[in-house]
Amino acid sequence: MESPAAPSVPCPAAPVRPEVPITTTAPIKRERRWSVAALCIVLAAVAGLGAAAAVTSASDRTQVLAIARDVPAGQALTDSDLAIAEISADAALYPVPASAKSSMVGKRPAVDLRKGGLLTTSQLAGGTGLGDDKQQVGAQVKRGQAPAGTLAPGDKVLAVTTPVQGEQTSGKDTDAPPSTLNAVVVNVSRPDASGTVVVNLAVAQTDGPLLAARAAQGRISLVREPRGQ
Repeated sequence: MESPAAPSVPCPAAPVRPEVPITTTAPIKRERRWSVAALCIVLAAVAGLGAAAAVTSASDRTQVLAIARDVPAGQALTDSDLAIAEISADAALYPVPASAKSSMVGKRPAVDLRKGGLLTTSQLAGGTGLGDDKQQVGAQVKRGQAPAGTLAPGDKVLAVTTPVQGEQTSGKDTDAPPSTLNAVVVNVSRPDASGTVVVNLAVAQTDGPLLAARAAQGRISLVREPRGQ
């Protein structure tokens, strides 16, 4: 007796794979890798240049003299007034080298020195003509009696005597040159509300009393000599 045939079970249909579109565009990941690599190269180059600049800057540093504490004008410098500082070489700066420290002791500054500043030869009495053989006179100069904002320590000037207010001169004296005194600017104060400044001048010992008398009368005008002469 034949056994009945087993019912046939249909096979499941194979899943249909979606079609992948074909494209010629390069993969995004590869583009990113090239960008990152290029950025790394640029950063490495910049770091190399920075290191080279730092080495060059370090080799150009020099030791100079700095002010260790405030020193008023005219007071002799002591060893404790000076300190050694290290700065980068700059053609625009003219500080005193540290090797000259011993020769600076005993010199008198022509201007007030402030703590933390660099010492320059132009600040010293020898560079401005003010020393123990000079007299110092303070002259109050009104606006128009001196070049505005151009006077600096060390400038050579002519202290010109101006006529007394209301004084009349004869025809012969009109063309006569005015009386002048040679002087050197020590320092200049800040102008007040009216523009008046006090200019401290170094003059010869024979000229100090005369200049002081004329300055007290307000009969002084200053003419700056050309620099470099």
